[in-house]
Amino acid sequence: MYISKRNAFIRNCAVSGVNGTITLVILLIAPLGLLAVIVNTALITLSTFIVVSLGDRVVIWLWRDRLPDSMRETYRFTHREANRSIERRRDE
Repeated sequence: MYISKRNAFIRNCAVSGVNGTITLVILLIAPLGLLAVIVNTALITLSTFIVVSLGDRVVIWLWRDRLPDSMRETYRFTHREANRSIERRRDE
């Protein structure tokens, strides 16, 4: 499955927002100060976005040989890198 950068960004924002909302609800139940709840929610939302974005990068790195040419150019993979990996696979 191939997904554009914009769609991946929107998906990452949605996942972060949902995770942040769940965290906010949980923290509002706990007896904490309002500032602690806001800071924790913001940090969890930001960390979720970063982790999901890094996960996308890992998937792209693992699948870089199998991306079509249009996607490879989008993610700045050169044809030489792709050919090198193909030659590596043939050698194995």
